Amino acid sequence: MSDGAPAERSPSPAPKRDLNPDELELAPGRERENLEGWIPTLASEEEIRLALEKAFDYRGDITITLKNGSRIEGYLFDRRTAATLNASSVRVMSKGSSQKTSISYADIAALAFTGRDTAAGKSWEAWMKKYQQKKAAGETGIALHPEPIE
Repeated sequence: MSDGAPAERSPSPAPKRDLNPDELELAPGRERENLEGWIPTLASEEEIRLALEKAFDYRGDITITLKNGSRIEGYLFDRRTAATLNASSVRVMSKGSSQKTSISYADIAALAFTGRDTAAGKSWEAWMKKYQQKKAAGETGIALHPEPIE
């Protein structure tokens, strides 16, 4: 039914403008922690979970000491978290071999970040800074090439 009044109109959308991707960035890039050589305290369940999350993000070898005294050194490439430490596990590729070992969080007595972090200092910003320095120094034939992996 109409009472003769004009229907309300929704406001027209704002005109589109070119968007600058830098202006769209809502959160700064993640700062990488220097974890090389860190031996976290694993006194509580929360500390164990936090340390193993950091180990999963770490791009170097770690050493896990089990409660039975044995040690496993290698790259932590997978983790599966669950409600309990017994049901949670990490998978480690042993250093110097392709052997993959699954370890329950509950069996871990100690953790150490023993290997070099291969991703340290290799952000896009660090890469561009190195390129700009070479360019400013007048070097020619420079290009952005990835550094070889060990």
